[in-house]
Amino acid sequence: MRLQWTRLSSLTLLAAGFAPAAISGPLDEPHLNIIPRTDAEVARIERVLLDVEDSSNVHQFEAKSAGAATVRVRPDADAFSQPSENMPFASELDFKVGNGLFRKLWVSSPSSTLASDGLGPLFNARSCQRCHVKDGRGHPPEGPEDNSISMFLRVSIPGGEEDAIAEIEEYIATVSEPTYGTQLQDFGLPGIPAEYQLQIEYQEVEIALSEGETASLRSPTYTAGNLGYGPLHPDAMLSPRVAPQMIGLGLLEAIPAADILAQVDPKDTDGNGISGRANIVWSVEYGMPMLGRFGLKAGHPTIRQQSAAAFSGDVGISSPLYPAPYGECSDTQLQCQTAPHGDQDVRRFEIDAEGLDLVTFYSRNLAVPARRDANNTQVLRGKEVFYSTGCTSCHTPAYVTHRLEDQPEQSFQMIWPYSDLLLHDMGGGLADNRPEARATGVEWRTPPLWGIGLTKQVSGHTYFLHDGRARSLLEAILWHGGEAKAQRDTVIEMPAADRAALITFLESL
Repeated sequence: MRLQWTRLSSLTLLAAGFAPAAISGPLDEPHLNIIPRTDAEVARIERVLLDVEDSSNVHQFEAKSAGAATVRVRPDADAFSQPSENMPFASELDFKVGNGLFRKLWVSSPSSTLASDGLGPLFNARSCQRCHVKDGRGHPPEGPEDNSISMFLRVSIPGGEEDAIAEIEEYIATVSEPTYGTQLQDFGLPGIPAEYQLQIEYQEVEIALSEGETASLRSPTYTAGNLGYGPLHPDAMLSPRVAPQMIGLGLLEAIPAADILAQVDPKDTDGNGISGRANIVWSVEYGMPMLGRFGLKAGHPTIRQQSAAAFSGDVGISSPLYPAPYGECSDTQLQCQTAPHGDQDVRRFEIDAEGLDLVTFYSRNLAVPARRDANNTQVLRGKEVFYSTGCTSCHTPAYVTHRLEDQPEQSFQMIWPYSDLLLHDMGGGLADNRPEARATGVEWRTPPLWGIGLTKQVSGHTYFLHDGRARSLLEAILWHGGEAKAQRDTVIEMPAADRAALITFLESL
């Protein structure tokens, strides 16, 4: 684990592979009102984190995964739907209104309910909640009667390079697929054909484990079937995506960019086989390069931009950041572009700045439940296995967030997300072969692990990874390749008791 608690210098960034023109972007965090750390606070943070790497004991703050924002574990499916424990009473109404907008079922235009019309015309779901059910994970279709409402295919083709992003070193230029845009929608309003139907075929691959145990992985093949607007471009690149869980997003946003970038090691200078890279993406809101943190390939820099992009692509709802009233419709889909929409004279956008801010506040404050059984002997053994196997090289256990002027819920908290938020080569088995900003077709952002043991309780399934192919935590580990191949092989070869303890530790998070 590589942690650094001081602001990075330009020379450090240059050594990590950032071009001079890009230096201002990764470190700038204009969306946060940051109170700079004092020397005394830096020293205090270093003292508190000294024993984080000691896997033999429970850290004094480890049970509270989100610091003071941590909530008690509910025994039902609403475990991920609670507000930050330290939220001021005056902010609770904003959280509840944001929740209402997150759950709102949008309707087509024109409608007598002007505040709720504007759906589509092409869309993947009628609300945010339809994909992030109970604020948890989506899942791939389970049989012919199940639709893919919490899963879709992203699409793009190689080429193009906007002047605004040319300064980002190693940016991989792509453009929208000419007919279908950047995301395939499987629903359309009456009279407007849906773009496609997601089709998945699985092939079982058996893996031999130590002590005679075996596991079976399902290897998926994805097809965009029943295309509604003609064939895809011959160079189209498709990427399957399942909706991720929503907890702890505001705390991830509050981690100092310097602390994330301190872990960048593209040339593996420490020789541990891990070469984490930062995704530097274009901020639609601030018109500058910023550190990507959100999305399966860290394709968005802030929760607000991620939320606005989802409104546009998933639901077809316009906002100040993505103002097209027809959402993701391409220039060739004229029937879609000219259909009635919700940007009427009384409202400039289908969800205005205030509404987007409320959804952002809600998303920022979905609380992380407390750890379970941190002192359990089996959990502690699994923690030792997790650390000694090298999993913390990507799944960084802990950080201390910025001290923030106007976000008391996220301000100066010690948190345990178990992620470096960097991009890693996960091998050909998990490759989607579709780049996103600086992320290559084999790279994915390290997903946070907090709350992962509550997936079954919240979402009703145990499907993991970017496309839900893994049916268990063990399967998710066995899909690791590329930079994580050595860790996967160690899990395959370790004693069965240690493998079981590792899973028990993960389930405690």
